[in-house]
Amino acid sequence: MQMKKVATLVLVFGLMSPINRVIAEHLPIAKPESVGMRADRLAEIQPLMIAGIERGNLPGGVVCVGRHGKIAYLEAFGHRFVGDDPEKMTVDTVFDLASLTKPVSTATAIMKLVEDGHFLLNDRVTRFLPEFAPHGKDEITIQDLLLHQSGLIPDNALADYLDGPDTAWERICQLKLTGPVGKRFRYSDVNFIVLAKLVEEVTGKNIHEFSRATTFAPLLMDETGYNPSDDIKLRTAPTQQRDGDWMRGEVHDPRAYALNGVAGHAGLFSTAKDLASYSQMMLGQGTLHFEDKKIRVLAPATVRKMTAAYRVSSGTRGLGWDKQTPYSSNRGDLLSMSAYGHGGFTGTVLWIDPELDLFFIFLSNRVHPDGNGSVNHLAGHILNVVASSIVDEPRPVTHEVRLGIDVLRSEGFRALADQRVGLITNHTGCSTDGESTTAILQSAPGVSLTALFSPEHGIAGKLDQSKIADTRDAETGLQVFSLYGSTRRPTPAMLAEIDTLVFDIQDIGTRFYTYISTMGEAMQAASEANKRFVVLDRPNPLGGLVVTGPMLDPGKESFVGYLRLPVRHGMTIGEIAQLIKAEQNLELDLEVIRCQGWRRNDSWDRTNLTWINPSPNMRSLVAAFLYPGIGLLEMTNLSVGRGTDTPFEVVGAPWIDGRELARQLNGRELPGVRFVPIEFTPDSSRYSGQACEGVNIVVTNLQQLESVRVGIEIATSLQDLFPHDWQTKNLNRLLGNDAVFHSITSGNDGMTTWMKSLDGVSAFRASRQEYLLYE
Repeated sequence: MQMKKVATLVLVFGLMSPINRVIAEHLPIAKPESVGMRADRLAEIQPLMIAGIERGNLPGGVVCVGRHGKIAYLEAFGHRFVGDDPEKMTVDTVFDLASLTKPVSTATAIMKLVEDGHFLLNDRVTRFLPEFAPHGKDEITIQDLLLHQSGLIPDNALADYLDGPDTAWERICQLKLTGPVGKRFRYSDVNFIVLAKLVEEVTGKNIHEFSRATTFAPLLMDETGYNPSDDIKLRTAPTQQRDGDWMRGEVHDPRAYALNGVAGHAGLFSTAKDLASYSQMMLGQGTLHFEDKKIRVLAPATVRKMTAAYRVSSGTRGLGWDKQTPYSSNRGDLLSMSAYGHGGFTGTVLWIDPELDLFFIFLSNRVHPDGNGSVNHLAGHILNVVASSIVDEPRPVTHEVRLGIDVLRSEGFRALADQRVGLITNHTGCSTDGESTTAILQSAPGVSLTALFSPEHGIAGKLDQSKIADTRDAETGLQVFSLYGSTRRPTPAMLAEIDTLVFDIQDIGTRFYTYISTMGEAMQAASEANKRFVVLDRPNPLGGLVVTGPMLDPGKESFVGYLRLPVRHGMTIGEIAQLIKAEQNLELDLEVIRCQGWRRNDSWDRTNLTWINPSPNMRSLVAAFLYPGIGLLEMTNLSVGRGTDTPFEVVGAPWIDGRELARQLNGRELPGVRFVPIEFTPDSSRYSGQACEGVNIVVTNLQQLESVRVGIEIATSLQDLFPHDWQTKNLNRLLGNDAVFHSITSGNDGMTTWMKSLDGVSAFRASRQEYLLYE
């Protein structure tokens, strides 16, 4: 319908109408500048909305933006009703939220029941609803429903609902699966209808009653609920007509309507004010700070679990939330990777970004009057404007990360069901709560753990020697085959009683760390012996975005350079497994059990995971960040701190003038690092018992640190200052790049050599894309 005039109701800061005072009663109104946003950028929302209305995308809508606990923008545009007696849109208009019901009502209710101990996410639905079991549905877990990977149909026939809720449930119980459980993302309303039934079974209250009691009433969301009262209906935006009457306060979704307006997938109504309270509660890690009160709805751990990134077949989801899938066109392009949100068929959008401390609410009745409106792209464009208006720094966010072993356990060990398992691991192979993967698999139902395999440094990660013998594990009594002794590849005899090899070792994110090589050799052996190979993935401690050369030259592959990778590859061990399989053309049944909650821009300090020294000399995260650069130098006649308390944080030798080296390095003003002249005496390794001078590398900013560049700058400085003392014969053993080696030894400056080291990195970054599992 063509609109002759676009009406806009604007919230003017400091001049609030009575309606706007009601809107602001939970969250204070603030000028954009006071919450780190540009008012002139936010003003660009208005012409975008007006243009959308004039195009017929929607009759009207409300946009609400909140940041740092305050509302920075709230405006109403156009009309909520365009019939014979048009009604202007107002900021207190009540909207049919459609599928926003899924996260705001149903998923929140489920997570509340999880934290209260009523069930576990990996519990099968049939534990509580046994009648749901027919046709293979007994395998479906609660988490499968929340992630839309249950294998259920998106929507069963509307006719199944027309004989009332009881008959509708009976027919859902008789549905057949359309795909394997737990494997494929397929957005389904049926999933959330089942979840609402689960809430009712466990609590004795339907989803309306339970969500009202546990979420909406505590948050003072007094205009949020199902089947709005008559007085609230007066402010409700109508959608379409049903039986000749406008649906005003009557749910648009036909299945929810047949379920008497109360369902897990649709049926919720709300306002911008109420959703702002809910959003701020989520940003507050489950608590809304209101005046001098703290209203707690969920525990922080519950919110982190609910909003973590779970990899599904077409992207990433949260539990009940969208993150990055084909359904995410309404999220725009500029939110951080921690953002989560959802959309609703009627024209509603909600996105929450913990890193930006931002929420975005877009409410419309785009299906009014004729069902032809469309708002997802409009909302995405507006959200880009909102995100680009932010001028202060995003706050660092710690993500609750679940390791591959945690995910395997939460899924009931599906990937290893009825398998004889050999586990390649060491002391780093443990769950987030500290239980060893060995112990977990030994007690796992349906899993037979038959043998262990250890990498360099042994099963306990304490040995620092050239060969390690086979042994027996004291905890389990199992044989431990060393893959850093007489063989570096499992032999056919070792694999004879094994169906599946499992790899669970924490890598360090550097090309010349040998755990990658151990995995690659084991994958070769598994391929030749026709064994499955499962990688329990773990984060790259250095993060997954930074990729830094030099690349390994062709023909220089070895056990300390297993693949043609850059020194800092930015990949997880599971992603590297996929690369190995492809590059070596392995006929191998490979499965990677992904981490949950990890993002590519997360270094270890943002994961809330316990640091375990992965090898004897990798004693801190700082050492791990420095290792890609400082480790490059240790094949020369230089001490890199082995035999001191701070390996890879100091470099030196008896022939170095520490003050001169520090002066030259500090003069280069490298980001994130300073150099302090020191004296030290290693008690083992190179120069054991000899006094050395050198530098202590002081990291001032981990995120700015370019460790490989630091290593190159140290190398070029040594070549410049001590050309007759520094012996570079073995420098290229770990460097693995002739061009960079010759640049250093020819006396080129650090910047020239650094730029040379980047050759080929862009091509690698592009080629690795198909193997990446995380965003």
